[in-house]
Amino acid sequence: MKDVLLLVGAGQIGMAIARRIGFDKKIIIGDKNLVNAKKIADIMYNAGFDVNYLEVDLADRISIKNYIQEAQKYGQIGMLINVAGVSPSQASIETILKVDLYGTAVLLEEVGKVIKPYGTGVTISSQSGHRMEALGSEIDEQLATTDCEDLLSLPVLQVENIKDNLPNASVKPLNLFMGLYAR
Repeated sequence: MKDVLLLVGAGQIGMAIARRIGFDKKIIIGDKNLVNAKKIADIMYNAGFDVNYLEVDLADRISIKNYIQEAQKYGQIGMLINVAGVSPSQASIETILKVDLYGTAVLLEEVGKVIKPYGTGVTISSQSGHRMEALGSEIDEQLATTDCEDLLSLPVLQVENIKDNLPNASVKPLNLFMGLYAR
């Protein structure tokens, strides 16, 4: 069995990263849209990669856990590339928060439970998070340390507290990532 590389989000950026680091891995592409996942899997397979694809809904903990369990059938998870997400031009504030924030937090939490020692991962976020003003240390800490299931209950993330979909929709996943693994 090979080490498994999880690629969540079937797009060009994730594929480029996976092609660079996944030559000796079993790559499991997860995406909500199986047509997109199959396209990326076919391209990578034709380039000589050992790849499979599965459906995963990043807004659903059970779907994330099922994706991880299926991927573990191919070997031990050693790498995670998360490029999944929705942008303000694609979705409502609620959907963005559910996928980009909650889903990323759950994915990192669940992969963190099973990734092999010294495994590695990267989450790529959109530039939307850089368009907003700094949230401040108190809110950054809340985002980094609040249990995944309680994240969307934070006052700062209530729709009535988000004035403009574009600048406020993306909540810095890197801060969240650091907080989840700092526990």
